[in-house]
Amino acid sequence: MHIAILTFEGYNELDSLIALGVLNRVRGDDWRVTIATPTAKVTSMNGVVIEQMATLEQACEADAVIVGSGIATREVVEDPAIMDVLRRLDPARQLIAAQCSGALVLAKLGLLNDIPACTDLTTKPWVVAAGVEVLNQPFFANENIATAGGCLASHYLAAWLIIRLRGKEAAEGALHYVAPVGEKEEYVARAWRNITPYLPLDRTSDAAADDADGTTGKLALV
Repeated sequence: MHIAILTFEGYNELDSLIALGVLNRVRGDDWRVTIATPTAKVTSMNGVVIEQMATLEQACEADAVIVGSGIATREVVEDPAIMDVLRRLDPARQLIAAQCSGALVLAKLGLLNDIPACTDLTTKPWVVAAGVEVLNQPFFANENIATAGGCLASHYLAAWLIIRLRGKEAAEGALHYVAPVGEKEEYVARAWRNITPYLPLDRTSDAAADDADGTTGKLALV
């Protein structure tokens, strides 16, 4: 199972690296999370340099993809070399998520046709101009496409991917691990309130059952 986090020059550290950390709480020989970049190295908006773990071409073949955010996303969507590769992204065979200005990338790829999106306040006018309705909420998903708005909503995308790929117990464990001490149950319960309405029916039923028996917000669900 390969999850790729698309990360471009000028990337936002919180958007890419929080998701990376939460996703890597899942362990297994078949579970791989990579930072996928268009070049050998990229530098963040605050000067943090990271090396490529996967190419964009490899990301397009991944089981799941998060399109990260940054200060140069408008330049990214105007770069034919990048966008031509990303046109291979396909929600029919992949889970595709976008963080903040990553929604602009999905919009320009035509993946948000008739699908509303979440994004950050700075990016909102650009996404609206691309013909996409922007919601005033942190997370939204429609079938295999999800978007999140605000840097600290990145764990919602990570949890959504984990629950879709490995189930709620794995997602709950990952969130519980990274949540602040003394606030773990509250933190995890809030995540499920935002995510559960947008899960497939089988996953939604599981979550509703957890709520009914009082297990939501606890590490062990079954």
